[in-house]
Amino acid sequence: MRVRFALIAIPFAWMLHAQQPIVSAPQAHAPSPDVARYIKVPAAQWIILKNVRLIDGTGAPALEHTNLILHSGKIDSIGTVSNEAKYPGATILDLTGRTVLPGLVGMHDHMYYIARPNLDAEGHSEPPLIVPEMPFSSPHLYLGAGVTTLRTTGSVEPYTDLNLKQQIDDGRIPGPHIDVTAPYLEGAGSPFIQMHQLRDAADARHAVDFWADQGATSFKAYMYITRAELKAAIDEAHAHGLKITGHLCAVTYPEAAELGIDNLEHGFFVNTQLDPGKTPDVCPDTAGNPTMEKMTAGSPEAKALIDLLIRHHVAVTSTLPVFESYDPTHLHLQSRVLDTMSPPARAAYLYTRNLELMRAAANPQAAAQHAAIFNNGMALEREFVAAGGLLLAGPDPTGDGGVLPGFGDQREVELLVDAGFSPLEAIRIATLNGATYEGKAATIGSIAPGKDADLVVVQGDPSRHISDIENTEIVFKDGVGYDSRKLIDSARGRYGQY
Repeated sequence: MRVRFALIAIPFAWMLHAQQPIVSAPQAHAPSPDVARYIKVPAAQWIILKNVRLIDGTGAPALEHTNLILHSGKIDSIGTVSNEAKYPGATILDLTGRTVLPGLVGMHDHMYYIARPNLDAEGHSEPPLIVPEMPFSSPHLYLGAGVTTLRTTGSVEPYTDLNLKQQIDDGRIPGPHIDVTAPYLEGAGSPFIQMHQLRDAADARHAVDFWADQGATSFKAYMYITRAELKAAIDEAHAHGLKITGHLCAVTYPEAAELGIDNLEHGFFVNTQLDPGKTPDVCPDTAGNPTMEKMTAGSPEAKALIDLLIRHHVAVTSTLPVFESYDPTHLHLQSRVLDTMSPPARAAYLYTRNLELMRAAANPQAAAQHAAIFNNGMALEREFVAAGGLLLAGPDPTGDGGVLPGFGDQREVELLVDAGFSPLEAIRIATLNGATYEGKAATIGSIAPGKDADLVVVQGDPSRHISDIENTEIVFKDGVGYDSRKLIDSARGRYGQY
């Protein structure tokens, strides 16, 4: 196995459990020339979006042929505009044929991608495994694709991420609102040379305390962390009023839930509790595949785990795009992805993709087994939601599997529909659910009067054809409309370079 590094109503218990906003809303700043070049609809006291189809993010049916009125960066009202004179100096956009939906809230997003030095067509590479930061292309792609808020979900250049967030908030760089996750809380044995490896529980507490003081607003535990280190990190993060998530392996999902973790990454794919020979605090080479084969949706084991997670208010983040290559029928090669990659990143991706296709052709039985794991992962996410769990959405855009910032967030929504959710349910998971987990549901995540004007305008009707979510034209963030095409084109051929 190639290890990956990588009923929709929100339960009432989750509404009670959600913390206050963990990132204060930044003060509005005048955009710099480097930001202004991407603005299509400047800030105005009144902006009227006429004749739109509106998907409000709550899961409710789309409203047809309605109007959305924005006032000073906020949503003012939805409905008819009987007298345009009531809105002096209004910017009026006729958006017939377009759909407006809430800005996506990306809950497993990164500012880097994974690079394997001197990777060749046979899959050979040299150490060390490295993680180059993409502080230009990533924020441009996220915002251009409709992501207006994200959580970085693990940092390898924490000061870059913190400074990037500040420059975006100051109007100097275009990009989404960012919840900056601290450096990975990783144990001994990590394959990533850029990660600090925790020495013990005291080191974990110190790391959390230090990065909370530096301005990180969330934390992520990683594959080789031990139970003692994880418990120390959880307690320290909660003492700061912050949340902690995890891509786990040495620690199982039930163990993490009992320790008090807030969120688990990668759906159910990386849970190792049923892997043969699993020993405490050790990440097995099998990395969760045997557990996924045994813990089928509807099984007693699945029901018990899901019940435990819900009782402990543990959210789960779906990251289906990074696992999509498990099933060759889902391999989704897009020209826009290849066009956005730098030549070396594109070559590395194509090498990996071709190897996966050849392996699937050479071993149909193993390919079918992997496809069954992928389909079971989707089914477990449906079961979790049906039981009242809070499912979040994020693609893990690391370049692995061709998953890129922004494009991957859109693909996650499409794969949620493939998993059995309706388009409106999938959009809610990718918008309001994330806002709820972040403690920001009062200001973002759905379209309602009084909320921030973080909106996406797309050509077509994603409520019927979810792939229309890719047709972004304008992305409003705090009432400023950005030109989606200009942002995306600015990163063309650059992802993997900077």
